[in-house]
Amino acid sequence: MTLDDVADELYGLDPGEFVEARTAQVTAARDNKDRALATEIGKLRKPTVVGWLVNLLARELPDEVGALLALGDALRDAQRHLSGPDLRRLTTQRQQVVRALARKAGELAADRGRTVGEDALRDVGQTLHAALADADTAEQVRRGRVVTAATYSGFGPAGLTVVQGKTAKKPPKSEPASTPPAEKPKKAKKSQERDLDAARAAAEAELADATSGADEIRGALDDANIELGQARSTLTEIDHRIEELRGELEHAEQERQFTRNAEKASAEAVRRGERELEAAERRVEKARHALDNLG
Repeated sequence: MTLDDVADELYGLDPGEFVEARTAQVTAARDNKDRALATEIGKLRKPTVVGWLVNLLARELPDEVGALLALGDALRDAQRHLSGPDLRRLTTQRQQVVRALARKAGELAADRGRTVGEDALRDVGQTLHAALADADTAEQVRRGRVVTAATYSGFGPAGLTVVQGKTAKKPPKSEPASTPPAEKPKKAKKSQERDLDAARAAAEAELADATSGADEIRGALDDANIELGQARSTLTEIDHRIEELRGELEHAEQERQFTRNAEKASAEAVRRGERELEAAERRVEKARHALDNLG
């Protein structure tokens, strides 16, 4: 048993099962007299729900996750080569793939009886974005060992650093003295142009990213407005129906009261009739006795 084996097992578990399983693995390592392994296992951190969701994606959809991380390589390459059209195209593609994977993470959780909210799915998307920009995060995602959500600011901070680093380098001190002084302004101008192109490409990528995000939010807002209109319409219908039912209830209560009064009057009439019938029967019996005595 190695640390990698244990980590692969633990980070594939539901977060609620993690601590108990980790404790069992630590105990097993100690029983095997491997204190170093037991210590390392004990250091493994319990994943958050977001970490668990990303790890689910890596285990259940390795091809899709691998394709996303490959897209990150393509984006960094386009950034290094200052390809504005490629950056815009790949940035839009990145947004689409990340959204699709975040939705699939929610579906995978539902298959396991877990319901996750929109905030968690947004954090899954942010973590995938961060994996595109940071090699360490990408490796954690690829191996399915994410502990918690990761964030990023814009696309590819590492890529931008590379571009800036290239343009910020000073000419080496060993530059031949025979270089004509007139070439230095030209080199400086080309360096400035490269800086400008790099900044323009980065700005175009950020614009494409922001536009895509705004379109997504606008679409969600339109859907929310439609749902709001439907809810208000349904509420109005329910209010009207409640008023109708109240009117029907008031009429029914009036009828009930009228019927109750009629029931009381009828009951009194029955009781009076019973008393009168008893008196009439006694009179009949008395008359019959009188006739018998005469006969």
